[in-house]
Amino acid sequence: MEFIKGADLSTLLELEKCGARYFDGGEEKEILSILKGYGFNSVRLRLWNDPYDKEGKPYGAGTNDLDVTIKTAKKVVDAGFGFLFNLHYSDFWADPGKQIKPKAWENYSVEELEQAVFDFTKDSMEALHKAGAKPTMVQVGNELSNGLLWPEGRKPGWDNITRFVNAGIRGVRVVDKSVPIMIHLDNGGNNGLYRDWFDHYTKEGEDFQIIGLSYYPFWHGDLKSLEFNMNDMAKRYKKDVVVAEVSMGFTMEDYGEYEQLLPGERKGYATKPELAAKIEYPMTKQGQADFMQDFLTRVKHVASGHGKGFYYWEPAWIPVPGSGWATPESLKYMNDPGPCGNEWANQALFDYDGNANPALKVVRDF
Repeated sequence: MEFIKGADLSTLLELEKCGARYFDGGEEKEILSILKGYGFNSVRLRLWNDPYDKEGKPYGAGTNDLDVTIKTAKKVVDAGFGFLFNLHYSDFWADPGKQIKPKAWENYSVEELEQAVFDFTKDSMEALHKAGAKPTMVQVGNELSNGLLWPEGRKPGWDNITRFVNAGIRGVRVVDKSVPIMIHLDNGGNNGLYRDWFDHYTKEGEDFQIIGLSYYPFWHGDLKSLEFNMNDMAKRYKKDVVVAEVSMGFTMEDYGEYEQLLPGERKGYATKPELAAKIEYPMTKQGQADFMQDFLTRVKHVASGHGKGFYYWEPAWIPVPGSGWATPESLKYMNDPGPCGNEWANQALFDYDGNANPALKVVRDF
């Protein structure tokens, strides 16, 4: 397997529709062309089951239903990229703080949920294959640290967690017997979390090939903690490891003027000053580049060649009007007070005007 230099570009079509523009050396170029020029070779795309309210209003953040995912996947596959297919099994964001069942599955029994996971996975894989957008890796569930499909699949309900993940893996395998399968948790520096999770899952779990980790330095500890955990996972479970989500900020300057939202309508960046203060790298363009160099070195040198690469999370999510992390409709689905807006722009690999950051050269030259 070629060392993965990946990017999660799930909001790509939305960003293009909202008028995002990207520049490399002052020349405007298409985003996939820029990333390819900097050595990126794979793209991660998320799938939500039904990211619309009952009136058909979109949930935003890419509104990544199967149609959007297929269109985006075709675009990246045709451009010569690998494709990591990321199934959330929710109508919107699934992470350790929320794993909300799809609306259509709300009243299902455990047995019905298990069957629904299998069917949805199988049908989605078949649709991608039919469209000529065959995944090169599949991620079953997203940041499963606290389980999936709550409340039935919430930790410590290991029997149901295992049943649901197994159903997803079987759904993949019916369509593609050889594609590498990833199981993904958050908090990549927390070795205790990973040992507990995979000790439980591997008792009755289906075979899988890759342990995926999320690692955000402002939430998940220092790089030494990540390095220790990656090496332990590789040795303990004899699995390849891929950092499925990573990012680092390049500024703490506000970008409200770019979003064209009132202060009460925008959440602002996720990297609050108190979080940024914990990071061992400054939130500058050079700090972002230095972080990427040290991060890549640690991934590459995981024990026995098991460090297989990374996916930078939403490196192109610059602040443009109309593209935010949620809409009023999805806030209702999540029971979240909001507000909306872009939380991620100061962690992109492009500045607020769409100019390529120096960290891209680090990826290219690594």
